[in-house]
Amino acid sequence: MLNVDKQNDTFLYRQVIELITENMDAGTLLPGDRLPSLRKMSKTAGVSIPTVRQAYVELERRRRVDSRPQSGFYVRHQAANDIVRPMRTAALKPVPLRCRSLMERVYDGINNPDLVPLGIANPSMAKPAAKTLHRTMKRVMARAEERSLGYASTLGEPALRRQIAYHYLDAIGVQVEPDEICITNGGQEALLLALTAVASKGDVIAVETPTYHGMLELIDSLGMLAVEVETCPEEGVTTSQLERTLIKYPVKACMFSTTLGNPLGVTMPDVDRERLVEILEKHDVALIEDDVYGDLRFDGKRPVPAQFLGSNARILTCGSFSKTAASGYRIGWVVTRNFIDDVARLKRAFSCSSGLLQQLTLAEFMASGDFARHLKSLTPVLQRNSERMLALVAEHFPSETRTSRPVGGSVLWLELPKKVNAEQLFDDAIGAGISIAPGHIFSPCACYKNFIRLSFGHPWDEKTETALQWLGHQVCKRAST
Repeated sequence: MLNVDKQNDTFLYRQVIELITENMDAGTLLPGDRLPSLRKMSKTAGVSIPTVRQAYVELERRRRVDSRPQSGFYVRHQAANDIVRPMRTAALKPVPLRCRSLMERVYDGINNPDLVPLGIANPSMAKPAAKTLHRTMKRVMARAEERSLGYASTLGEPALRRQIAYHYLDAIGVQVEPDEICITNGGQEALLLALTAVASKGDVIAVETPTYHGMLELIDSLGMLAVEVETCPEEGVTTSQLERTLIKYPVKACMFSTTLGNPLGVTMPDVDRERLVEILEKHDVALIEDDVYGDLRFDGKRPVPAQFLGSNARILTCGSFSKTAASGYRIGWVVTRNFIDDVARLKRAFSCSSGLLQQLTLAEFMASGDFARHLKSLTPVLQRNSERMLALVAEHFPSETRTSRPVGGSVLWLELPKKVNAEQLFDDAIGAGISIAPGHIFSPCACYKNFIRLSFGHPWDEKTETALQWLGHQVCKRAST
């Protein structure tokens, strides 16, 4: 940054704008970067703080920067791509999973540590809490000694269940009883227990489209059928389409991510979530909420899960520390008022209990305030990574590429030109040392053949940027042939 020229006829605040814009255009300031504080910019440019504030406010008006309360001003991604279009679902019927073999190949790819990890949604790794958790675990082991190596109760360590209940109260102001919580082996077992508690083999389960591929594999493994419900890329499940689906098919349960979805990164508006609950209660259909990303909205506004909207609907909410704190700890939970006995029975039958040492560590991690501080520092990193990925996609991918606009989480959903086959792109990317997630696996009938999901939930580095440039070049080449 250079000092402004006070002898110049141009207003000082406009000179500040020009200095910042030049740095943006030169790549010195990247999308997601924080602008210097008002005080620091005032000192650097040799102008008053009100002058800098005027420049920043004008940049915000021009949509070149965003202001974030109690945080500052950040370089804004200039959206060059249209948003992805919703998939029309009127003709879709309940079906078994049609892409098992591809899903197996994808899992092999995303778990390969030698690949650039654009295929795995692991937001906690964008800014790992490893050191804090390691210190916490050492304290727990020193204090608990032999007990920390034993079994936990089926419902889970009471201290952790109390902390999770307090987190709901502190974050969204809802009362949850610790006895309504069952600790699980990660979010996937939470989904398994919840689904098994309300549905059986042969039942029809409604899902968003696109939806988290782990849900589809779970539904298929239990001998159930999935039916897709139209989902808006900006507002989530289309409630009118859901009601038509419930009238047309014998849906036993819905598996939705209403607070923050994967792969679209969308939150359903409050009024739509309330309408959703009304529809489910009217048709006596259970809801399994995948709420593992709920704490990762970029703006810090934690959405209220549908279970706590004051209804008598049959709802089970699934959460996890895998996306927020430590995926390797494999600790998740189910919250339910109506099905806790069923969930506990199934937990006892499937896995008896979850790791006690990890539970004790996470309980102290939350009680000390470290978890809340970690979330506050993690979400800005994820937002910055999101802005950078959107900018690189706009720069290197074909102009007709469409993208999601995530409000949180760690993934970007891309609609590529029709000529591009995502499965072939996946295979070639693996060969080039890059993992991606092809769109086929996010639909039971493999609808999204020219879509991919990319993850920004990892430390941003040169390898990430090079990988995105390579992908963009490949997509451009395939789209033009």
